[in-house]
Amino acid sequence: MEAARDLKEKRKHPRVNMDLPLEYRVSDAPKAQAGMVINASESGLLFHSVKDMPAGTKLSIAVLFPQGFELANFEVLAEIVWKDIHWAENREGYQFGLKFIRILEEENQKLKRLLVEERET
Repeated sequence: MEAARDLKEKRKHPRVNMDLPLEYRVSDAPKAQAGMVINASESGLLFHSVKDMPAGTKLSIAVLFPQGFELANFEVLAEIVWKDIHWAENREGYQFGLKFIRILEEENQKLKRLLVEERET
């Protein structure tokens, strides 16, 4: 019985798988880095990067996505809540679980539309 409770989903929002480019900047760093979004929800996302960063790091992120015939993006401030080493195509990298800590209402609406569109594809 105890094991059944441990397997219960702890997330507040369902995850949507996606494959979108992400640009992030550590709060006080001048140079942006690249990553790839693996999945997202209304409260956070999972992304892959070759750069190692500790949990607790705050990032300014922008996710680029197609909208009609144009490219759009949503921008948020997020915090790394966990990380894991990830091997892909014989290259070492990292997966990071982020939670959004600041998102403007306009950006939140963009995110919600993106999640709906990705669920439908």
